[in-house]
Amino acid sequence: MTDQYVLTLSCPDKQGIVHAVSSYLFMTGCNIEDSQQFGDHDTGLFFMRVHFSAEAVNAEKLRASFAAVGDSFQMDWQIHRADEKMRIVLMVSKFGHCLNDLLFRARSGALPVEIAAVVSNHTDFAELVASYSIPFHHIPVTKENKAEAEAELLALVRAENVELVVLARYMQVLSDDLCKALSGRIINIHHSFLPSFKGAKPYHQAHARGVKLIGATAHYVTADLDEGPIIEQEVERVGHEVTPQQLVAVGRDVECQALARAVKWHSERRVLLNGRRTVVFA
Repeated sequence: MTDQYVLTLSCPDKQGIVHAVSSYLFMTGCNIEDSQQFGDHDTGLFFMRVHFSAEAVNAEKLRASFAAVGDSFQMDWQIHRADEKMRIVLMVSKFGHCLNDLLFRARSGALPVEIAAVVSNHTDFAELVASYSIPFHHIPVTKENKAEAEAELLALVRAENVELVVLARYMQVLSDDLCKALSGRIINIHHSFLPSFKGAKPYHQAHARGVKLIGATAHYVTADLDEGPIIEQEVERVGHEVTPQQLVAVGRDVECQALARAVKWHSERRVLLNGRRTVVFA
């Protein structure tokens, strides 16, 4: 039986990396199905994603034998089974469009993920989540209990062996400590306009300024609010006749699209961190 795997790596760029990886796979009886690579001249780093098949070796043996190659090039690398669904947690507050979209995509097989739980600081979507037979955790957040609430979330992530946390319109600012603990493992979605509008009712602010493009940005969460490495963006052109309510509806659609693609690419091991940017092998 042929098993499918994905190797991802980043390291200082120099000659021989692709040759070393392909030679290793050949010598271990593996077959390359697809390979993508990128050398960043600005950072001096090299990035690679290889989808390969293997018959006579398992993931543990692959990891053990590839370590020597990784060490020789100072690689940050991972090997995962391609058919292994990533376990994720969704977080939501009172806007449920992204939650509903991700739940449906996961159920229909459009997203290669297993939703371990949904966490919310409100109970509005407990019934919706229950209809998907997914555990719902109500974790209220106040100024007084923020540290305890985040500790409860982190305990859940560890207990459920969760690899990714998705903020599907979760309207709470995460602490610096939590951002560091889950660095590269939290994706957020936020509206991004040209120009940008912050605070309450951003779509109404956009309408008042007569914007012609609205959009959304999916990015990794860092201690810098809404400024983490960008994974995906989506935009939609709008005209002068569009009402604030129609802007909200269009905005919800682009938020869902951008977030779903970001979650899909991350779960397929297609996104590699490159400092404050990302390399996306889509």
